[in-house]
Amino acid sequence: MLNNIHKPSDIKKLSIEELNALAQEIKLFLIDSIEKTGGHLSSNLGTIELTLALHYVFDTPNDTFVWDVGHQAYTHKILTGRKDLMSTLRQKDGLSGFTKRSESEHDAFGAGHSSTSISAALGIAIANKLQQKPDTSIAVIGDGALSGGMSFEAMNHAGDTDANLLIILNDNDMSISQNVGALSKYLTRLISGKIYSTMKSKSLEFLERLPRVQKFAKRSEEHLKGMFLPGTLFEELGIEYFGPIDGHDIPVLIKALQNLQKIENPRILHIITKKGHGLEAAEQNPLKFHGISPPSSSTDNFPSYSKVFGEWLCNSAKNDGRIIGITPAMSEGSGMVNFEKNFPDRFIDVAIAEQHAVTLAGGMATKGLKPVVAIYSTFLQRGYDQFIHDIALQNLNVIFAIDRAGLVGADGATHAGIFDLSFLRCIPNIVIMTPSSSIEMYMALNFSRNCDGPVCVRFPRGKSAIEEFVTDESIEIGKGNIVRTGKDIAIFAFGNMLEPALKASEKINATVIDMRFVKPLDENLIIDTANNYKKLISIEDNTASGGAGSAINELLQSKNIKTPFHIIGVPDLVTEHGSQDELYELYGLNEESIINASKI
Repeated sequence: MLNNIHKPSDIKKLSIEELNALAQEIKLFLIDSIEKTGGHLSSNLGTIELTLALHYVFDTPNDTFVWDVGHQAYTHKILTGRKDLMSTLRQKDGLSGFTKRSESEHDAFGAGHSSTSISAALGIAIANKLQQKPDTSIAVIGDGALSGGMSFEAMNHAGDTDANLLIILNDNDMSISQNVGALSKYLTRLISGKIYSTMKSKSLEFLERLPRVQKFAKRSEEHLKGMFLPGTLFEELGIEYFGPIDGHDIPVLIKALQNLQKIENPRILHIITKKGHGLEAAEQNPLKFHGISPPSSSTDNFPSYSKVFGEWLCNSAKNDGRIIGITPAMSEGSGMVNFEKNFPDRFIDVAIAEQHAVTLAGGMATKGLKPVVAIYSTFLQRGYDQFIHDIALQNLNVIFAIDRAGLVGADGATHAGIFDLSFLRCIPNIVIMTPSSSIEMYMALNFSRNCDGPVCVRFPRGKSAIEEFVTDESIEIGKGNIVRTGKDIAIFAFGNMLEPALKASEKINATVIDMRFVKPLDENLIIDTANNYKKLISIEDNTASGGAGSAINELLQSKNIKTPFHIIGVPDLVTEHGSQDELYELYGLNEESIINASKI
């Protein structure tokens, strides 16, 4: 059947039995396809039935689906004419691993970060109202993403409107890591009561007895308390609550959606799904199968930068009782699993709440603790106001371990950490470090532990080709390191760009300086170098606009130094997805670009 599905309307011709069979075909297709390309497996296996039911009942692109994060929309891509392109998923010039407006008219809103769907879908619903369109705007959001404060801001607004908004709460008790917090416990209580067990066995019969779904919320007070009290949180926000129902039962889903289609006010349908549904290994370990990589021929045992950070955190915590580890729902990705195991009282997972994570760390710092916020560069953007207002302006002693800085590869533009040097270096009171290897990173973190005020240690996705990295050594603040001496040309390298700089230097006989710091810069070294070389080049894995090279240029201009200077960084454009090496090549963060710049 799958080969005959080319557009969403094709599935409307199928019977319920055929839809169930199609779901099995899609499951097998996804497992086979994702094993080859890499991508998000568990989350997509958990939403096959929901996606089929949504497309069966609603009519895209008039009715719009906004998928929170978007990494669970692979079935949606298949049903909207992109099945034959799934072999290109997350590869250069291929399909995005997330929803992308430029990719299909059925992708109503681009995604990549969590907790944005209700806001976007509400915006679409209000626009429909103003334009007198009867179309339904649907937000599909997971319980993990619901822990993000932005989703509650959106619901607070939605409940005060008459917008035709349907929220699907896909509750699988997971984000990437295990869900934490009071909201997760609330949802767990909700699905543990009698209502879920009743609806799971008799959902279709129950729904068919209702002439209109509005009667769900219009029962007597006694009946309401007995059956719908768990949904009070949403009802008090002005959003009618329905469910929970089995999110893998296609007939129940279709009937519920058909009934909910008749309502034109904000409403929420709570469905229960299993992440990794239908693949036993993924069901048992949804975290492991959340995102899988394509087969690799690499056999090296070099440590990832995240592993280096995790070891430093554990080793430091043994000797410093002030160390606190904070993560916004990225414990595994940030290398904090061992820290959580060994120091459970000093490990804090705040769920998907980057803003809260930053200010929480600030509060701890006022009491003499040494909080370490482990956060991806792309997600630090979400806590930017808090970084300025609550940390930097008060000069609080917080360490930011900024992971996945620079071009990250297959996750694409939404996850590219290419802006942090630009948006951070304009902030007073902070130190910014860009270690070039695992051992340099360990020394940078040692420095940060003994530094007063906010410190940012920025490191890329991937591995450093150095196996031994644990050291007691530190780094002198604001001091670069000359790693190769040449003639006429000097290269200022930041972070992992030291490697292409060294390769290029062998061919053009250039001096190479591992800058180590973006703030404060090693001004004396830069000025001395500028006065003794004929050409200067800087290279960084950050946008060229306003980054580390711009900081050097500002210094040279202030000193009226005229030595020719060329900045190499990510161009001023929306980056694509592909492997890291492909992107370095595409955007000129490589040996060849340095050699070409030396000739200008």
